[in-house]
Amino acid sequence: FFVFFNELERQFSPSQWSHRMSGDDVIKSHVTALKEGTQLARGLAQTLLNVPYGEGEGEKLDVYVPTTTSLDVPLVIYLHGGYWQFLSKEESGFMAVPLVHKGVVVVAVGYDIAGGWFLTGNSLGLSLCVSLSSGLYLCGHSAGAHLAAMILSTDWSQYSVNPQIKGAFLVSGIYDLLPILSTYVNEPLKMTEEVALRNSPSQLVPQLKLSSSNCDIVVAMAQNDSPEFRKQSEDYYKALESTEGLKVTLEDVPNTDHFNIIEQLVDGDYHLTQLLLKMMGKS
Repeated sequence: FFVFFNELERQFSPSQWSHRMSGDDVIKSHVTALKEGTQLARGLAQTLLNVPYGEGEGEKLDVYVPTTTSLDVPLVIYLHGGYWQFLSKEESGFMAVPLVHKGVVVVAVGYDIAGGWFLTGNSLGLSLCVSLSSGLYLCGHSAGAHLAAMILSTDWSQYSVNPQIKGAFLVSGIYDLLPILSTYVNEPLKMTEEVALRNSPSQLVPQLKLSSSNCDIVVAMAQNDSPEFRKQSEDYYKALESTEGLKVTLEDVPNTDHFNIIEQLVDGDYHLTQLLLKMMGKS
């Protein structure tokens, strides 16, 4: 059992699988890259910073606005990773660098971390989507991909809104929370099995079909994600793909790990940036 437990911990430690540098270094490098990209974006775009969208201390967002007179302005909402415990919107504006030039608005979302979002349910998605309608896209990385998948799987009828989410990029995400219950990840979250099941997108595919059947979904994984992370993406993709009426593709991005698969969205020529622009009709 102990050997299995140790292996499970390793599978859910993305920094242990990078081929570029040591575990500690890859995390430091990741935070630096995202911060630098965000600073760059703040220099390029008009910004609205620290806009509150909920009651929580962390429930604020940053908006990166292109200088455009066009009315065709798609909006991308970015949800950061960090196992619902780390990172913030201060490292989440980087993907605006190539997108604002193309007339795309980017919203970097901050949220209460260390499990606060489990308690507030879908207030995150609700608050964001109430005020948004046409040309709405989601992009989430790691734990943020989980949150994005939860937004796609929300029954909006109970909130009297109907967000038209046209596309979603789910990058190196977690879609089944049961395996992390017994790992270090769950220590601050204190999820029970019941909470893990209720918050696992893999269990909510029928609701996603009802809520988001018009959404173009890309499930992306890194070549050097851990086998467990890759399995999560593959399994979730298969569940969506076998559901009639859903439009989903799987992207296995070569020469990437759990970190630089998202960091490279700062670059307009990167494969996933190009896919996103194409999806929005902006390539």
